[in-house]
Amino acid sequence: MRKRSKKKFLWRILAVAAGVLIIGAPVSVCVVEKDSNVLKDSADDAADNVMDNAEDHIIDNVIDGVYGFYTIMGRTTVNKNDMVSLFNSRDVGYPSLILGEGGAGTIEEFCDIILEEARGEGVRGEVVFVQSMLETGWLQYGGDSSAEQFNFSGLGTTGNGVPGNFFPDVRTGLRAQVQHLKAYACQENLNQECVDERFGYVVRESAPYVEWLGMQENPYGTGWAAGEGYGYKLRDLLEELKGTE
Repeated sequence: MRKRSKKKFLWRILAVAAGVLIIGAPVSVCVVEKDSNVLKDSADDAADNVMDNAEDHIIDNVIDGVYGFYTIMGRTTVNKNDMVSLFNSRDVGYPSLILGEGGAGTIEEFCDIILEEARGEGVRGEVVFVQSMLETGWLQYGGDSSAEQFNFSGLGTTGNGVPGNFFPDVRTGLRAQVQHLKAYACQENLNQECVDERFGYVVRESAPYVEWLGMQENPYGTGWAAGEGYGYKLRDLLEELKGTE
């Protein structure tokens, strides 16, 4: 009854080309790594070993041909300048003092980290970017969490003042977000040490599309957020980012 995602098959082809055996087994145990230097090194290694060696073999359909939905897994289809331009169009200040302490003193550095971390796990960087902007109000926060938490996607926030997860730096917070997206999008194992404390709670491959990240629109009744139209808000931002409104 459930239609198997085309992307799972495509990513298995990518894995074989890269010399990696992917078994697709669910991961339920997560060890949180706190060393930012180790995180960056492993991100670079994963990007080199998993993406560079097989990049020419990727068959990459951003829009699913059957459903017409935006796929979460795949190659990033925008660049840093696209992200920076959209952020600057909102005419808001970048929290350079706070995020600078976490390793991203400018919006350009912030977007560089997004691209690196997304690439390391095979998640589309544009999805990470628009979600972080939606969840944080374009990095202005003002909700239950704060910029000092380096939590850019509302991980662990449940409302009523619950702040959610804290991360040691910008890279770790973005890595956790990427890993959580991958948990929803596919069955493949992580390429890097897990830093997402909530990874094991996700129903794997229950939201391979951006539109299904909203619980109310997800056919399995699960998802990232309970608010109505959550995934479609992300899709609207993606279209704005890519100039396809």
